Amino acid sequence: MTDDLRADCSNCFALCCVALPFTASADFAITKNAGTPCRNLLADHRCGIHTDLRAKGFPGCTVFDCFGAGQKVSQTTFGGAGWREAPAADRRHMFDAFTVMLHLHELLWYLAQARTLAPARSLHARITAAYEQIEQITLSTSDTLLAVDIPAHRKDVNELLLKASELTRATVKGKKPDRRGADLMGAKLKDANLAGANLRSAYLIAADLRGADLRLADVIGADFRDADLRGADLSDTLFLTQSQINAARGDAATRIPDSVHRPAHWSSAAGK
Repeated sequence: MTDDLRADCSNCFALCCVALPFTASADFAITKNAGTPCRNLLADHRCGIHTDLRAKGFPGCTVFDCFGAGQKVSQTTFGGAGWREAPAADRRHMFDAFTVMLHLHELLWYLAQARTLAPARSLHARITAAYEQIEQITLSTSDTLLAVDIPAHRKDVNELLLKASELTRATVKGKKPDRRGADLMGAKLKDANLAGANLRSAYLIAADLRGADLRLADVIGADFRDADLRGADLSDTLFLTQSQINAARGDAATRIPDSVHRPAHWSSAAGK
């Protein structure tokens, strides 16, 4: 995965802390409207409670990943000009551009992974073409960004990703579970064989996946909040994002792809 698709907060004007809204819940201690700076945001665009976000009631912040959209809008779209110095109308323009860029960079992230899948090599040319088309859009002006038809791009990309997924999961021998969109909240799936499974948009909130085999399972859109992944094998899980990993619980024995990093809040001890 290229660095362009990894969040670089040092080159962003904390857009996620301002542009996006959140509601008081288990994920956020307060309610904040879109376009309003978080009360924890400092003048230098840093978070005043960054090292204590979970303890202070903001675990939702530790889960979020912008796929590099923040620095793209800050440094490329707006050329390094921050929102603090901009008129109110320009601020809204920047925040709206960020939400569009967020969607585009997420699509780029999925496409980047799809073109690494050897079983889907017959699609690589189309995947690369789609990637280059969207990448070009991300380099355009803010006015062009705001006119982008996100649903149309998502539909086209999803068709490619689904085909790439099917070709790749077909290499797994045996019956492959199809739990697309399934309600698996709190499910007892310890040591389950989910290799090659279709878990797209599945609800895996608080599911017990300790020791489960999730190799080559497609998890686009799956909700892993508080899922127990201790000892699970996600070494080549398809389309697994940093946000999904951050939302789950794991340990030193959890195997994850090189495209994501091990969250700081995971247990350092291995165990089931």
